[in-house]
Amino acid sequence: MDIIMCPISQVFSRNGLSTTREASIGILAWNTTGDLLATGSNDKTIKMMRFNGMTNELEGGEAELTMHDGTVRDMCFMEDLSNRSSLLISGGAGDCKIYVTDCDTMTPFQALSGHSGNILSLHTWGGAMFVSGSQDRTIRFWDLRTRGCVNLITAPSASGKGPVLIVNILLMISFATPPAYTPGQPVGHSSDIRTIRFSNKAYYLLTGGYDNKVVLTDLQGDLTQPLPSIVVAEHSDKVIQGRWHPYDFSFLTTSADKCATLWALPN
Repeated sequence: MDIIMCPISQVFSRNGLSTTREASIGILAWNTTGDLLATGSNDKTIKMMRFNGMTNELEGGEAELTMHDGTVRDMCFMEDLSNRSSLLISGGAGDCKIYVTDCDTMTPFQALSGHSGNILSLHTWGGAMFVSGSQDRTIRFWDLRTRGCVNLITAPSASGKGPVLIVNILLMISFATPPAYTPGQPVGHSSDIRTIRFSNKAYYLLTGGYDNKVVLTDLQGDLTQPLPSIVVAEHSDKVIQGRWHPYDFSFLTTSADKCATLWALPN
């Protein structure tokens, strides 16, 4: 496999002047149309930007959301079909609430309570529903039409130390893993793997870890055999999150080096 990615945009950069956060960027998300992206941090803020896919450039200024009172752990976009607008779902530490933000007005308009521990994972599969995983050992299903939790799963911990791991693995396997994929196959990292995401149609697996590397694994061969992997990007500190563009062969990464970087194939 011969694929080389290059950084085409430093997301937090304006005319050569760095506007990176003082704190680490821990999470990022694209909306389904690829024209909005958001980043969250342990400085308790979310920054949202508009993105032009034709020019690979950010448009306008950054909107800052400050409703969280703890580290922002995860985010996902949903589409409000009735109003034809995007909604941002976000959660984390602090008050353990899940916030819903209208992306047209950049205004939070719902705060959903229920979790008693840090919110670690959020995922939506379309429509008005999404799921959340928490350090309180529960997985909650939410419906924006009822403005509340509609189902609850409690994840047991055999060792007493594993609620975070159990919740994250359960969400990953339930909503991100193709049926033929076998968890645990090597992907070429020398340290902890912090993020894992499948590309559109699950042709490739993107992973990032504490070895500062971003690795691409080709899933188009025999999944029962060792899979070809290659380091396609690298940060100067730990890689925290990676997210594919909804339809382009490009991805965003965030790192403890305080940068969010957009990567794509060179022209």
